[in-house]
Amino acid sequence: MKKVRKAVIPVAGFGTRMLPASKAIPKEMITLIDKPLIQYAVEEAINAGIETVIFVTSKHKKSIEDHFDRNFDLEEALKKGGKEKELEKIIELSNCCEIVSVRQKEQRGLGDAVYCAKNIVGDEPFAVILPDDVMLSKEPVIGQLIENYEKVGGSVIALQEVLPEDASKYGIVSVKDKVEDRLFLLDDMVEKPKKNPPSNYAIIGRYVLDSKVMTNIGETEPGALGEIQLTDAIKKEAFLGNVYGYLFKGERFDCGNVKGYLEAIINFALERDDLKDYLVEIIKNKFL
Repeated sequence: MKKVRKAVIPVAGFGTRMLPASKAIPKEMITLIDKPLIQYAVEEAINAGIETVIFVTSKHKKSIEDHFDRNFDLEEALKKGGKEKELEKIIELSNCCEIVSVRQKEQRGLGDAVYCAKNIVGDEPFAVILPDDVMLSKEPVIGQLIENYEKVGGSVIALQEVLPEDASKYGIVSVKDKVEDRLFLLDDMVEKPKKNPPSNYAIIGRYVLDSKVMTNIGETEPGALGEIQLTDAIKKEAFLGNVYGYLFKGERFDCGNVKGYLEAIINFALERDDLKDYLVEIIKNKFL
């Protein structure tokens, strides 16, 4: 079995749910406490053993690439100012892993965005990380999926249990069999079902996919609005019994909308020793 070495991170979208904040800067560069959202995604990949991160970008996203590049003027200024810790952080960031960028010239859905990385991924299994979904977990969520991929030898997608009334907001999986605690063999998935969802397990933005899924994307016809859906390509493998869902350990925050972003700020701040007491004191003074 080939090792999962590469992660595809699609960042070409307009980020309309975060307007006006995302008008002049990519939504992925919006800061969650002291790091942009995209950095959380890249760090998760690195901590899971990923060696190459592939950004699928558009012409408005150059600042994402710049964030992970060297900035010699800034480095020199930090050095002269004696800010060694800050200097160490930004140099470490630029050397974190191999970063490759490809362009999605036309927005034609998530499947098409992933397919833009086809030549770099090659015939290897690969991870997909959607940076809107920011994870708070002891073990990297994408690492949890990689571990299960190595166990079962088929594609593994991250699942989250949702309330029945919220099923229409997500892609929902159909479970064929329970393999073990948290791990399920899937046989179908339905995008945002308006009624009768096949389960209460929703797909969230983490995937470890066999190379056959990339081939399937290339053979998938565009659907509504001319978009090629990643789900359609995964379903082909699910029908063959090669797709699993894993109920990941941790918390997920949808930072593609204001409420999820605010929730993430509070939860991440409470996890930090340098911010927790300060945040609690603010809340006490304001509301108690």
